[in-house]
Amino acid sequence: MTPSNPLRDESGSTHLVPTLILVPHGSRDPCALATVTALAERIRERRPGLPVRLGHIELNEPLLTDTLAAEQGGRAVLVPLLLSRGQHVKRDIPAAAADAPHLATRVAAPLGPHPMLAEALHSRLVEAGWPARPLSVSARRRHAVVLAAAGSRDPESAADTERAAKLLADRLGVPVVPAYAAPTEACARTVPEALAALAAEGRTRTAVAAYFTAPGRFATQSASAAPWIAAPPFGAHPTLARLALHRYDEARAHARPAPAAEYRRLTTV
Repeated sequence: MTPSNPLRDESGSTHLVPTLILVPHGSRDPCALATVTALAERIRERRPGLPVRLGHIELNEPLLTDTLAAEQGGRAVLVPLLLSRGQHVKRDIPAAAADAPHLATRVAAPLGPHPMLAEALHSRLVEAGWPARPLSVSARRRHAVVLAAAGSRDPESAADTERAAKLLADRLGVPVVPAYAAPTEACARTVPEALAALAAEGRTRTAVAAYFTAPGRFATQSASAAPWIAAPPFGAHPTLARLALHRYDEARAHARPAPAAEYRRLTTV
């Protein structure tokens, strides 16, 4: 690959743009790699000519370190396919970028929380059987959602997931309770605990929404606890492709018009 990547915009002019490197966590589930590969292809379709690569944090190839090493200079924006702040966003991804001094890199914000994720969660819930039309007042008293996330030791990750739950609750008009497949002190509520609490309140139609980018053990575990319907992970949902490009554009705009040395600062946008 050449150090710079030309991309023609709608006006017909050509710009040199950084490569977009998607950074998924990685999973032993064989469907996970296929899912993020399909998402990368959807992003390419939305923005023809933009170089898009994958670089996993662990468990799947290509690993992020290998993807960065394979880039022959130029610029890259690393877009975490992660839904909140935490160790990977704050330390692991910037550290990998710092170990690639031949590249001018920028680390974008994680995908969540963001209203686009609430839109995609709503879409996945409807696919799973949630009513497509707005609920009546009486139906809202019976319905609720448990937003099943992975869990983290970082309190900011918990705050981000709480915010995501609030965005979805505002959209649906029913309670949305965040809960965790791998609880920690910062993310203490388990999915079964959240479901039991809502049932005690008389919620007889409680769905589990998967707050995961791709299939994996935690998503499967959370879905198995659902008393009614369970929505699948985001996967290659079109809205996720839009959001990944939005985070990429945010990171680029924040850096412009800084020279390469400034562009390479590892501050998360």
